Amino acid sequence: MTTTDPITAITGPDPGTPPVTVRREALYFAVRNGKLLLGAGIVAIFLLIGIIGPFLVDRPPMEYVGQPMMPPDGKYWLGTTTFGQDVLAQFVHGVRNAFVVGLLAGGLAALIGMVIGFVAGYRGGLADEILNMITNVVLVIPTLAVLLIINAYLGIRSVGMQALFIGLTSWPWVARAIRAQTFSLRSRDFVDLARLSGVRTGRIILREIAPNMSSYLFMTFILLFGSSILIASSLDFIGLGPTDGVSLGVMLNHANQWSALHLGMWWWFIPPGAAITAIVGALYVANVGLDEVFNPKLREL
Repeated sequence: MTTTDPITAITGPDPGTPPVTVRREALYFAVRNGKLLLGAGIVAIFLLIGIIGPFLVDRPPMEYVGQPMMPPDGKYWLGTTTFGQDVLAQFVHGVRNAFVVGLLAGGLAALIGMVIGFVAGYRGGLADEILNMITNVVLVIPTLAVLLIINAYLGIRSVGMQALFIGLTSWPWVARAIRAQTFSLRSRDFVDLARLSGVRTGRIILREIAPNMSSYLFMTFILLFGSSILIASSLDFIGLGPTDGVSLGVMLNHANQWSALHLGMWWWFIPPGAAITAIVGALYVANVGLDEVFNPKLREL
């Protein structure tokens, strides 16, 4: 994420600017930003596939429904696996689960990071030292190794459980970034005025500080969303994916395990690999576009 001026890039216009004017200005540049439109369009396509696809494909993703190793045709649009499973059915369910993991894990990590970052940055003192110590401890823990150990010892692994573990280990950098920006914003005049008026800490954070960081918080969630999908796909590919469902990473794992590449079964491993690349890449492209929209110094007039 590109940032030039920490305050201008994150808070945008002066807090005294009417919200309607800010929204109209952001919308004006958003609909003219090619990166944002391209990234959002690709994500929207895959989101529709994940939402609508499972209802249109009536074949269960893991059941043996056809002849093994059939290439794509009119009946099986993405062919079948070496066991006769419908690749298209696995694909649409895998896309859905990718968005579920991204939403749950990214949302949880964003929530934890925001709470710790806002409290530490605004309160300072002993609260800041304790929360900062906790953040640093979690930050230096080898996340992937911990996830590997936890997933390896779980008898039954689900998409929700996987998202929980990813979310609980992905928040430290968010907390540190929000803490730093809250330090800058808490000395602003509008925050001092609210404090002098007797407004409580929680209300000041929710009503005064957080809204002026909304663009940054939204872009942070997008980054967490994409990184959660990548982490989940990595775990799935090495055999630590959900045991009671299917995902894009699990499809790649099965294709690799049963030599799809050597057998020339491109329809088994190219769709899930391309989907992971497209979704995560589109999220990052859209994030760059949002940065250009919200940061006046990066806007293209």
